Amino acid sequence: MARLLDVHPVDPQPRAIRAAVDVLRDGGLIAYPTDSGYALGATMGNQEAKDRIREIRRLDDKHHYTLVCRDFAQLGHVVIVDNAVFRAVKAATPGPYTFILPATKEVPRKLLQAKKKTVGVRIPGTPIVQALLAELGEPMLSSTLILPGEEEPMTEGWLVKDELDHSVDLILDAGECVARPTTVVDYSSGVPEVVRVGAGDPSRFLD
Repeated sequence: MARLLDVHPVDPQPRAIRAAVDVLRDGGLIAYPTDSGYALGATMGNQEAKDRIREIRRLDDKHHYTLVCRDFAQLGHVVIVDNAVFRAVKAATPGPYTFILPATKEVPRKLLQAKKKTVGVRIPGTPIVQALLAELGEPMLSSTLILPGEEEPMTEGWLVKDELDHSVDLILDAGECVARPTTVVDYSSGVPEVVRVGAGDPSRFLD
């Protein structure tokens, strides 16, 4: 059964954050609130947790997994950002955007999109996610918690527990969060392509 921990959305309790990161470091899978609904999280090299995410969401090998980063410096360790892309991505972070970019050698090969060798990256601005990343000290493998057959992410911790009690190890509950997923911008060709319109304003990438 999953452990459900209450956490304050603006001033998250260090004890709850440490408990979640302990689960991550022990190879577990957590569900946590973001600025665009709930997400599933694991350490970057955790293949078993990646398989669990794939099973929960019924994903195929075309899916882009996301690495959630604390800041732009951390993002730069896992993806290649050339000068043309740098300004646009930096101006939009932190925020509800996911960017698809070529991965560096720091990223495990099994996390990459098979044909393009790319990965999704994002920098959320919410205190809970920032606290998790600060405690973990590295990017976190993440996937929006959209259940099969649904179009929007889950938004409440107690509902996540009801649905996934035996599929995840820990759930951080901060009350209801926003349901809209991130706006996804594919920069893998060097030119922005908005592949999903979500919470972030896509117009800045549509010059």
